[in-house]
Amino acid sequence: MRHEPRLSKALRALLQTQRVAALGTLSGDGSAFVSMVPFAIEPELGSIVIHVSGLAAHSQNMQNAAQVSLLVMQAEVAGEPVHALPRVTLQGQAMVLETGSTDWSRARNAYLARFPEAEPMTALGDFRFMAITVQAARQVAGFGAARSIDAEELMQVLRQPE
Repeated sequence: MRHEPRLSKALRALLQTQRVAALGTLSGDGSAFVSMVPFAIEPELGSIVIHVSGLAAHSQNMQNAAQVSLLVMQAEVAGEPVHALPRVTLQGQAMVLETGSTDWSRARNAYLARFPEAEPMTALGDFRFMAITVQAARQVAGFGAARSIDAEELMQVLRQPE
């Protein structure tokens, strides 16, 4: 069995236990726009999967500029310091998946495994699955435990099952 570094394990645990992310996109005039999105991990694609309405501002932004950023962080605990909350900022490229394609089916399955209540929304015509190919990240696992992560290590984390 291959040794996995402690921070990689912490990153996997964070991505598997948290279900929402702050999604940063760029609007047509170049200004930053941040929204909340539920996300899933699709191991075969090694991607983060989101399911978004084509009417949403972030969807339109991703159509114009595919470069995105996602912030996933551990939930705050009342009475505990917030400055050391585990978190990761993921940087990547968003791509709309073609409805009915193999990648779309994989993304849909991964998303519905995490959010079964969203199944009726998958039949709505203005919603689409998007895969975010993560290219780099910055992980903060607590005070004194921060690092940059390259695409190769991110792919290993995303492709390994729970």
